[in-house]
Amino acid sequence: MNCPQPSPPVSAETAPYWEGLREHRLLLQHCADCGRTRHYPRPMCDACYSLRSNWKEASGRGTIHSWTVVHHPFLTQFRAELPYIMVTIDLVEGVRMQAPLRGVPADGVRRGASVRLLFEDKPDGQTLPAFGLED
Repeated sequence: MNCPQPSPPVSAETAPYWEGLREHRLLLQHCADCGRTRHYPRPMCDACYSLRSNWKEASGRGTIHSWTVVHHPFLTQFRAELPYIMVTIDLVEGVRMQAPLRGVPADGVRRGASVRLLFEDKPDGQTLPAFGLED
């Protein structure tokens, strides 16, 4: 039996983020009181504890902070993608983001390498983030 890959859940806090990706735009949450950028989306600012936020478009550019090569799937639906590289990116906006790195062999990944956001449209209508090296 071939089960489809699960999609990430969408909540009230994350809906603008997922809608932005669907439009091929990276939207990051900002505190409406102190202005701090935060990612992953969440209801409260970790700097001033405000519950007010807004969303601003981000560049989708950054540098590789760290990575791991995944050889074992957490869920069997991801077995066909193995091995893949999961990166932690320092975005130019000052937050970190994790996503797969595409188009690079494991021995070609370097800390500090410049990357850009890619948009992967899935059959269920959701768009997921990935990264590729800057040209």
